[in-house]
Amino acid sequence: MTETKKGNKKLIIGVIVMALLIAMFAVLFFLFRPKAVQGAKTITIEVVDDNAASTLYTTHTDAEYLRQAMEETDGLEFSGTEGEFGLMVETVNGVTADYNADQSYWGFYVNGEYCNLGIDTQPVTDGDAFRIVYTR
Repeated sequence: MTETKKGNKKLIIGVIVMALLIAMFAVLFFLFRPKAVQGAKTITIEVVDDNAASTLYTTHTDAEYLRQAMEETDGLEFSGTEGEFGLMVETVNGVTADYNADQSYWGFYVNGEYCNLGIDTQPVTDGDAFRIVYTR
């Protein structure tokens, strides 16, 4: 067998193994990702602004994800830029965080832990305590 054929065979095997690994990780992600919970729930959302002033909201919602719960929260205003992963929150209650200008951003926490998901995919469960913190 020539070196070229051996190299091609190794490349094909490598591509197949890589595809199988990607498929396996995708299946594991979908099996173990946080699941949305249907039904009525009560959550709190605390906003800590650029002056460390805190505003606490209590929301009664049927929302499955944080963005919808935030939209239903009276007095809470937010906006941002839509992207391929959902809304990137830039302004909360009139305070804008601009990472490009001063490395500031809005950090999201759920039950004391940093959110690893965006607001469009962060599940909401009864009793959750969310914090939205202006961070620099």
